[in-house]
Amino acid sequence: MKILKETVDTLVLGAGAAGMMAAIFAAEMGGRVVVIDHAKAPGEKIRISGGGRCNFTNRHATSRNFLSKNPHFCKSALSRYTPEDFVALVEQHKIAYHEKTLGQLFCDHSARDIIAMLLSELERKSVSVKLKTRMTDLEKTPDGFRVSIEGDGERSEITARHFIVASGGKSVPKMGASGIAYDIAERFGHKVTETRPALVPLTFATQDLEAFNALSGVSAPAIVSHAKTSFQEALLFTHRGLSGPAILQISSYWREGDDITVTFLPEVNVFSRLKDLRTARGKRQIQAVLSEELPTRLARYLAPENVFTGNLADQSDRQLQRLSEAIQNWRLKPVGTEGYRTAEVTLGGIETSGLNSRTMESKTTTGLYFIGEAVDVTGWLGGYNFQWAWASGAAAGRAISAV
Repeated sequence: MKILKETVDTLVLGAGAAGMMAAIFAAEMGGRVVVIDHAKAPGEKIRISGGGRCNFTNRHATSRNFLSKNPHFCKSALSRYTPEDFVALVEQHKIAYHEKTLGQLFCDHSARDIIAMLLSELERKSVSVKLKTRMTDLEKTPDGFRVSIEGDGERSEITARHFIVASGGKSVPKMGASGIAYDIAERFGHKVTETRPALVPLTFATQDLEAFNALSGVSAPAIVSHAKTSFQEALLFTHRGLSGPAILQISSYWREGDDITVTFLPEVNVFSRLKDLRTARGKRQIQAVLSEELPTRLARYLAPENVFTGNLADQSDRQLQRLSEAIQNWRLKPVGTEGYRTAEVTLGGIETSGLNSRTMESKTTTGLYFIGEAVDVTGWLGGYNFQWAWASGAAAGRAISAV
């Protein structure tokens, strides 16, 4: 089979959020840029994000919303490509969007609008996107990199001055996610921190699941805490354990063997409220009273009739204190997570000590860049990881276009 050869300024591995953004900026000064991806379509994780509407950024994104071995590393990129910068691009392309809670921005219509916007920018910059294409070999040369690829029954060899790795992490393997970025990093002398699923539902032991199996499908606002970290959002009971925004958030901090604490009715002093109600409405069943504040099935679980017998007036202060503890200091011990299959991102990754925080370039290999989820920078739920993709991609692309 004949091997086609071409020379470019920049080759980007990965046509996701970070990769496309890097390519757009790398081509700013007219340099020839090629993006390759094994997928059938670009931006697949963008397409499925936010329930199909893409939570494309968060107005409040700062370094405080990210986990990393070096919490300061992300500051440079985030400060030089902000949520306002991406929103300006969205508005330039006349994409309708709205803000939900906590600064989260979503497309009004479809996540495909964001993909179309990025592809439009790539086309405007004459960037070539090769899909259904996989890298088969990578070599460092005196002037850059030689990359062998296969796709559509053809084999090609691309020589590039700059090589950007934007292939993501291990999350959502059904879409082809792999650890190729970590393999490349280690090959060029970089360290990789422990990686694990993040923003992922938590699972429980069989005996615990049996205890609250009747709660599957129930959702309620709550504060979920682990050590000194807490998140106040919705919690959802599932047939495997717990999910919902509050649980996904805390999963990035939780470790096997640790407890989490759930606080329902976080705005209320439940013990004082129950004592007042005992005086005012003492003839009512305690489960009925709780059902006015919590989902009925959850109220019955937290105040089982075989434990809290009789009316509210029949409950002693000790019993009411016991109930308030169950509602506002419920300690649970998950046994695991649902894994990369349902994880939104990968926690950990390529150690930032080996990268230039301003350019995302390798400190060991000139012309090699790592961006996006592959790097040890992991955002909270709510558009933060997309903002890191845009910002880190812009950082690498700008550095290349300035050369």
